[in-house]
Amino acid sequence: MELVFATHNQHKVTELKALMPDHINIKSLTDIGCHTEIIEDANTFKGNALLKANYVTKHYGLPCFADDSGLEVQALDGAPGVFSARYAGKENNANANMGKLLKALENSPNRSAQFRTVIAYVNGNDSQFFQGICPGEILKQRQGDSGFGYDPIFLPQGYDKSFAQMTLEQKGAISHRGLAVAKLITYLKETT
Repeated sequence: MELVFATHNQHKVTELKALMPDHINIKSLTDIGCHTEIIEDANTFKGNALLKANYVTKHYGLPCFADDSGLEVQALDGAPGVFSARYAGKENNANANMGKLLKALENSPNRSAQFRTVIAYVNGNDSQFFQGICPGEILKQRQGDSGFGYDPIFLPQGYDKSFAQMTLEQKGAISHRGLAVAKLITYLKETT
């Protein structure tokens, strides 16, 4: 089965390919020649994921799934949330985002946070949604050099390694994206 993942982010594509069964061939936006910037202007993860998946299905006629993910920090009333990628500015700079977040939590005893992913799957007129949540906390300093985004400062609940210190397989088994993708895979196995 060929399925488009509505992203140009090769880190995400690599993570997803490692999680998908062999019979599902994942293609990125780059692979299908989609270089249009799909505007994500919804105020929810679900809304942004649906915008991206609908765009690909409408313009390319292919089944597609898209995710929108973010980090929700309890002490910041859920921020950065849907603005996680551009928390420190439009340029989507992970180091700047982590720096701003660490500064915002500098004097906070509450470091509880969670990563949330919502996947929208669109095939023709059918839309399905799958959510994954990974609870944890924000570390006081960066640990590890794998992964991407906020991975070096996120410690998943029950673990002693940041996401950036884990292998792809370890992270995929417990991450917000991994949990949402597992639900998507179960759905695809039951319906395709």
